[in-house]
Amino acid sequence: MKKKEEERKKQIMKAAFNAVSKLGYDKVTLQDIADHANVSKGVVHYYFTSKQNILLALLESTTSKIYSVEIQEIGKYQTAIEKLQAYLNAVFVSPQDNKKFYRVYLDFLAKANGNEDYKRINLKFYENCWGIGQEIIELGKREGVFSPNIDSLASAKMMRAMIDGSLIQWLTCDLEEQHKFYKETCLNSIVKLLK
Repeated sequence: MKKKEEERKKQIMKAAFNAVSKLGYDKVTLQDIADHANVSKGVVHYYFTSKQNILLALLESTTSKIYSVEIQEIGKYQTAIEKLQAYLNAVFVSPQDNKKFYRVYLDFLAKANGNEDYKRINLKFYENCWGIGQEIIELGKREGVFSPNIDSLASAKMMRAMIDGSLIQWLTCDLEEQHKFYKETCLNSIVKLLK
């Protein structure tokens, strides 16, 4: 795909993310996405044949991007605790970004039960998250900071459940100022789980 076409597609994807975060999955239309992208509906339709196609591409692109950022961040550090802190920092980006993402993501999750493509993308996302968790846990076991007896995969799954649960609870309580509290409490709870 040519560079200009790739840039236009990214523009539309970003607009779709913003439109879904404001209007919700069910209410958003191709026209809403076009309006957010400042293009005609025909331009959106040129790149994506349906609302379903653009939203599918949006979920896949967003979860892949998040995973890439998380991997990049933990790669900057050496110890398990540093990597765990970097992982949490990469997930708890900011109140504004987390609010936008989780509004969109929860809408997708609500649809995943009846959509095999959404299930597949979501499972891949969680497998990637569990892989990050396992890497951190195995390193921590070798360093002697985490219990040598814990099951790395099970603990990685619980780690991600604590992260998402913390952010969902924070979001639904609508207490923006407590974002830092939830991040710090989540980190401390994960460390306790792993010791």
